Amino acid sequence: MLKKFTAFFPLWAVLLSAIAYIFPAHFAPYQGLIVPFLSLIMLGMGITLSANNFLAVLKKPSVVLLGTLLQYTLMPFIAWIICLTLGIPTELMVGFILLGCCPGGTASNVICYLAKGDVALSIVLTTVSTLVAFLATPFLTWAYIGQTVPVDIIGMLLSVVKIVLVPVVFGLLINHMLGNRIEKIRDVFPAISAFLIVIIIAVIIGVNKASLEQIGPLVLLAVILHNGLGLAGGYGLAKALKLSEKEARTLAIEVGMQNSGLSVALSIKHFTAVAALPGAIFSIWHNLSGAFLAGHWAKEKEPSLQKKESLKIKGNPNE
Repeated sequence: MLKKFTAFFPLWAVLLSAIAYIFPAHFAPYQGLIVPFLSLIMLGMGITLSANNFLAVLKKPSVVLLGTLLQYTLMPFIAWIICLTLGIPTELMVGFILLGCCPGGTASNVICYLAKGDVALSIVLTTVSTLVAFLATPFLTWAYIGQTVPVDIIGMLLSVVKIVLVPVVFGLLINHMLGNRIEKIRDVFPAISAFLIVIIIAVIIGVNKASLEQIGPLVLLAVILHNGLGLAGGYGLAKALKLSEKEARTLAIEVGMQNSGLSVALSIKHFTAVAALPGAIFSIWHNLSGAFLAGHWAKEKEPSLQKKESLKIKGNPNE
């Protein structure tokens, strides 16, 4: 039941966003809950991780390094180019750049599983990019927009530590200490995260109804381009570097799916409610596009089976 609820996250996000757009007064007053809700999401992420996830980095250090570099180079750059090309207003540009400078999204692990990617690699990449975020996100945001808009790089760094790093580490400790005791309720945490993200998105929609009526289509177009180019860039570069099909799929998903909840929280805390719009729209869209892509890849045979069948055709069944 809980897994089904989590799997239908994009549907709940769309439905509640529509309700928030029609009845904004019921959601707008709860803007102050965004930061604590995101911290709870990060806590849940930490509880679902273990030391083995970090040890997996040692098995594929080059791929993990590549994925993390792509995350923090490709996505901010794509956001910047899109904003310049479409003439995005400064207030929204801040939100898009901040979104591009955020780590990989936690939903990417589920999408990766459905897409027959490398789930272990996906978890490691999400974890590493999240832990690196306390330095990378504030610094890159300042590097891209610090000349246009004042960026409190130290304040943002401290915010990421409080919102992301501390809850994730605390969650890891809970998992380490309780271990098997929480095994039966482990599926609860992704469901809670999905529920909280849906609420966060609805609050942002409620707060920004007036702005959405004017700039909604422009934001949606920019979000679709940002996500699409991220997915294509991650996959294309992985293939160009001759990584396996499973690794290429994983990098595509990890690079193209952002922790949009973090961008929303940081936008609200350090910039404006309008700057949080790209993250809110992205949160809905990247789950829809990710689910569609996963559905497409899921119809294909396992990448490893494709390779074996190809070898058999060539007359090398034992390789």
